[in-house]
This record gives sequence, C-alpha cells and structure tokens, in this order.
Amino acid sequence: MASAALVLSLSSVPALAVGEGPNYGGNESINTSILHTYDSMAAELKKQDAKQSALELELIGQSVKGRDLFLAKYLSDPANPTILFLTQQHGNEQLTTEGALEVIKHLGTGRMSSVLDNVNILVLPMLNPDGAMGDVDFPLDDYLAKGDRHLTRYNANNVDINRDHVAKTQPEIQALHYNVLQAYDIDYMIDLHHQGTRSAVDGKLVSGSILHPTTPDVAPEVLEGSKRLGAIVYQSVDPTGWGHLGKYAGGTANTIARNGVAAEYGISTLLFEMRGMSDHENPDAVLGQKSNGYLRQQTITTLESTIRAVADGSVETADTSIWETLPEQVWLEDTKGDE
Repeated sequence: MASAALVLSLSSVPALAVGEGPNYGGNESINTSILHTYDSMAAELKKQDAKQSALELELIGQSVKGRDLFLAKYLSDPANPTILFLTQQHGNEQLTTEGALEVIKHLGTGRMSSVLDNVNILVLPMLNPDGAMGDVDFPLDDYLAKGDRHLTRYNANNVDINRDHVAKTQPEIQALHYNVLQAYDIDYMIDLHHQGTRSAVDGKLVSGSILHPTTPDVAPEVLEGSKRLGAIVYQSVDPTGWGHLGKYAGGTANTIARNGVAAEYGISTLLFEMRGMSDHENPDAVLGQKSNGYLRQQTITTLESTIRAVADGSVETADTSIWETLPEQVWLEDTKGDE
C-alpha cells in the first residue's frame, strides 16, 4: 500500500513546489515503492467495493500479461449525465491513479455523498498495469527510479496504447472501447496524463496543462462541451495558489484518446497533463517525490470539481472564454510533450 509519504495533506506542500521543483537533478529521490502496486491498487478497489453500497466494481478485460482491468462504477440513474475518468494509459504516469483512488474512497461517503443522485461516475484506474509494474518484454535498464520496480510508458508489447484508439490492436484499448465506451452512455471523459517537467506559461513552470479535442472530425457541440469541461477544471485548479495551468500543445490525430474518443463516440473529452512522471530514462521527464503531494491533490481537485459540476448542471453554463486567453505552454528546455 502507498506509504504515508504520498498522502501528505495539501497544507504541508509548499506553494513553491508547483513551479520550482524539485526537479530530478540526480539528487532528488524517485522511489517507486511509495506508489501503489497493481496488486495493492486492486486490493483497495475491492475493499471500497465491499464498503460502499453505491460502488460496483467491473472487470472489463485483461492486459497483455493477464492482469485484470477494473472499472469502478457509480451508476445511480440511466438518465443522469455520465463522466469517465481514465488514468495511466502510460504506465509511468501514476500520480493521477493515486489521486483517483483517493476520490473513490470518498465517493458515496463524507464530503462527496450528496452528488451521487445526480451523476453517474466511471473511474478506470491504471489502464496499463503491465507498464506500471515494469512487467514488459523489453529492457528498462536506463530508467531512473529506485524501488521495487520501474514504470514505463508502453504496454508489455512495447506499444504506446494512447496511439491505438483507431486500430485498437492492444487488449487494454480493446477493453476500454468495447466494454466501456461502447457499453455506457458517456457524456464527458477526462484523460489524465503526465508530461515533462519544463513546460511553462508566462515564464513560470506549469503544474499541468489542459486541452480539448483538436481533430477536425469532432462535432461542434461535442467540442463546446469539452471546452466547458476544461473551464470547470481551470477555474478549480488555477486559482488555488499552487496550481498554474497552461494550454497543452497537442496534435490532431484520432489515434489519441482526446481526439479519437470525441470523434467516434460524441463524448466531450479533456486532456489533463500533470507535471512530471514517476519514472523515465530522461531526467527532464521526472520529478523528485517531494512533488507527489501537490500532483496528487491536483488530481483530486480535478475529479471532485468536475463531478460536482456535472451533478449540479453548472458544467452546462461554464464560461469557455478562458480558451481565448489561456496561453499555450512552451518548453524552457529541449523537452517534448508526452500525451
């Protein structure tokens, strides 16, 4: 199970952490043993399934290496709007999964108990468990993290599954499309990722960046819903004092979930790229683990604010003018995006 070091309260994380590091300079700790393993994640999901009457846990398929893929479902009324949260298509982008698990713990209880009557929620954590566990059929000798395993972007077949949303050749993507996207009437999806550490807007390193679909194949009303979803996230994260968001510089290919899912299913989608990864061979891609607290909290804030906005209908009237002024992030060093 994740250690207490990962679950620091936001108040214990200095605002400085959002833009000033700690980067990995060969000195900061990057230890994968403080992260949920696949087995501990599965155990936590099963524990919450047993505790929460509103939660149903579904197996939607298996990874290349035979790991079960879980979908956490809160389905109160077929007439309610439905939102899907997707994490860890890339196995080395795990803090979004950590945040999603924390949100699941509170859905149906405590501060989130009032929302479930008016929204259906689907959470698909760790879509790429083989990459998350480093259980792949290619070497990871140059990866930087210490601990019980390495985490890699690719699935066990060395495929970037976030480039497979048209051909659908990989079992993880087949499970997502055939058993989730085609099985449920989904209105909104947020695809949660991590990017490199050197992206900035207004001369300040970002805590993350967002982007709506940019494919020409998306319907105008779907694009508008995506922009409203992004406005909710921006307005919830950016003013916090520790959040600083930019516009992601993404492409138009339908092979990427943000574009392909919106075009194929008419689902309003949003990409959120958090700063820094949990493991990589490139030092510019990873952050020291002292940044885990705010990145995890950023995920929690994103999920909880969008759940509330969909539940109370405020997402339908969100002001999308932020997209007219939101600066596109730039790279302060020779790094690249990792959507």
